[in-house]
Amino acid sequence: MNATLRRGLLVVLSTGVCLVLLLSRWKTEEKGNMSKLVAIDFEVFGRVQGVFFRKYTQKKAEELSLKGWCMNTNQNTVTGRIEGEKSKIEMMKKWLRETGSPQSAIDKAEFKNEQEITEISFPNFSIRK
Repeated sequence: MNATLRRGLLVVLSTGVCLVLLLSRWKTEEKGNMSKLVAIDFEVFGRVQGVFFRKYTQKKAEELSLKGWCMNTNQNTVTGRIEGEKSKIEMMKKWLRETGSPQSAIDKAEFKNEQEITEISFPNFSIRK
């Protein structure tokens, strides 16, 4: 093999190795972000009782594979806790702020105590009485 061909092969191999390393690192970082587990407490204000808000919250949480619970309060709000992948928690937060059940009228949603967790505490998403 002549020197030019060897250098060309070396460049191609080097580029291929770099590309493989970059792709491998990108996939690892992507997977790391996707699997970050988070827990957060929430409270939703407005017309959220007597409008199937908890049932729709449970349904949305199940669609997003989130775990936790929700319940009515004596202050006419709905409160709860959700656990799961950070990206899905963000989707749920948006849903709680902006969508809710068809008959609800959300004034605001508050989120507290957000923290990274190592494992999920709940087997499902339940409605507490």
